[in-house]
Amino acid sequence: MSSVVVVGSGPNGLVAAVLLADCGFDVEVIEAAALPGGGLHTSELTLPGFRHDVCASVYPLALASPVLRGMGLEREGLRWAHSPVALAHPLDGAAAGLLHRSLSRTAAELGEDGARWRTLVGSAAAAGDTLVDALMSPLQFPRRGHRDLLRYGTAGVLPAAWLAPAALRGEPARAMFAGLAAHSALHLGAPLTSGYGVLLAALAHRVGWPVVVGGSDQLAAALVARLRSRGGRITLGRKVIDVRELSYADAVVLDVGPRQLLELAGPLLPASYARGLRRFRSGPGVFKVDWALDGPVPWRDSRVATAATVHLGGTLGQVVAAERAVAQGRHVDRPFVLFGQPTVADPSRAPRGGHIAWAYCHVPNSSTRDMTAAIEAQVERFAPGFAERVIGRHVMGPAQLQAHNANLIGGDIAGGSADWRQFLFRPMPAREPWVVPIRNTYLCSASTPPGGGVHGMGGFHAAGALLRRMGGPTSSATPWGSGSRT
Repeated sequence: MSSVVVVGSGPNGLVAAVLLADCGFDVEVIEAAALPGGGLHTSELTLPGFRHDVCASVYPLALASPVLRGMGLEREGLRWAHSPVALAHPLDGAAAGLLHRSLSRTAAELGEDGARWRTLVGSAAAAGDTLVDALMSPLQFPRRGHRDLLRYGTAGVLPAAWLAPAALRGEPARAMFAGLAAHSALHLGAPLTSGYGVLLAALAHRVGWPVVVGGSDQLAAALVARLRSRGGRITLGRKVIDVRELSYADAVVLDVGPRQLLELAGPLLPASYARGLRRFRSGPGVFKVDWALDGPVPWRDSRVATAATVHLGGTLGQVVAAERAVAQGRHVDRPFVLFGQPTVADPSRAPRGGHIAWAYCHVPNSSTRDMTAAIEAQVERFAPGFAERVIGRHVMGPAQLQAHNANLIGGDIAGGSADWRQFLFRPMPAREPWVVPIRNTYLCSASTPPGGGVHGMGGFHAAGALLRRMGGPTSSATPWGSGSRT
C-alpha cells in the first residue's frame, strides 16, 4: 500500500487526507498543535461554558463546497444551524439591510432596489452548484454552466466601489453589497471585489450562512472521524522541521503557506520556484475580539438580533473608505467590522441566558495596534448599551493569530492577498500550482487555488494532482469519484 503523509490538519489538509484514504492510500496526518483542525478550533476563550470559535465561524462556502457537500459528514455527527436572517447591515438613522435566505423576501424589503438586487445576484443564486463548482476549480474549463459563469464574471470582475452605486440606488442595498465585497480583504476599488459580493449574496440565497452546532471544531471532528474510519491516522504535537524527515512516505501533501514551504524544503527547491514563493504577498491582518455576554446584543434596529452575521460599517462610502485605508497601511477610528452572534443560531454555545459574540476588523499586516476600543465603538454605534452586556472578553491581534496558526502570516486569514495577480495564480503562475517541484510533494493550503475560506478545495485539487501522477492502490479512483458529488 502506498503511503502519504499530510502535514497540517486544517480543512484542506484533512480533506486531502480523507480523499486519499478513500482511494486506498495509507494516510498519516501530522499536526504541530495539540488539537486537529487548524482554524477549525473552538474554545472557552472568555468564561467557562462560553464556546467561541477561535478563527472561522460562519460557513456558506463549506455548505456549498463541491467536495464537502458530498462527503456525508452528517453521518459523522456534523450538524448545521441557521439564524432566521443570514446577514444584517445596520445603518445610522435608517432601517438595516437584511439578507434573507429567500431572494424574494430580500428583494421585497429592499423596495426600489428589489428588482435591481434580483438582477445583480439572482442569476448567480439560481445557477446553484454549477457556478460554485466552476469557481472552486478556477484553472479548469467548466464542463457545464458556461453561461452562468460568463454572466457572473461580467459583474464579478468589476470593483465593488464602482458596481454598487451603478447597479443599486438605496443605501441599504449599496451598503450591504459593499460589506459582502469587503470579505475579499481588498480595497473596494480593486478589480474582482464585486465577485465576492455577488457570490456571498448568492450563497446566502442558495444555502444560507450557517454555523456548526457546538462549534467549528465539530467540523474538524467529523473530518477526523471520516479519516479514521478509512484507516487514516493523526499524529498531534509533532512539528515537522524539514520535509526530508518524511522520506519514508511515498508522497507528501503540505497544508502550509509559501513561507513555511521555504522553511521546510528550501534547499530542495529549484531557485526559480523559491523566488516565486518569496514574491508571494500576504493580505491585510485581522484584529479579533470575542465576548461573553449576559444577554442578547441590544441592537437599535431589533431585526438585527435575528442575524448570526452582522456587518458594521455604515454606508457604502464609509465601508469603502475604511477598507481603502487598510490597503494603504493605515488604521481608522471607524473600521469596517465583521460581527458574529452565533448563539442566535446555536444557543448551545453559552449557558442559559448567556450569549457569545465575536468581531474582527482588517488591519495592516502584522499590525500591533490594539483595535478593541475602535471595534467596540462600532458595536455601540448600532447597539447602544452593548458594553453593559459584556462579562468576558478575549483579544487576538495579528501576532496572536499567527501564533495560533502558523499559516496566518501577519494575521492574514485568507492565505495571501487575493488581488488580480494572486486570485488565480497562487502561489505563482503554474498549470498545476498544487504540485511542488520535489518528487511526489504537493501543496494544498489556502495559498493555492481557489484560495481562502473553509471549503476544502485546495485539498481536493492537491489530492487530484497526486492521483494523476501516482495512480495509487485504487488507480481508477479520483476525488470526484470518492464521494465529492452526490
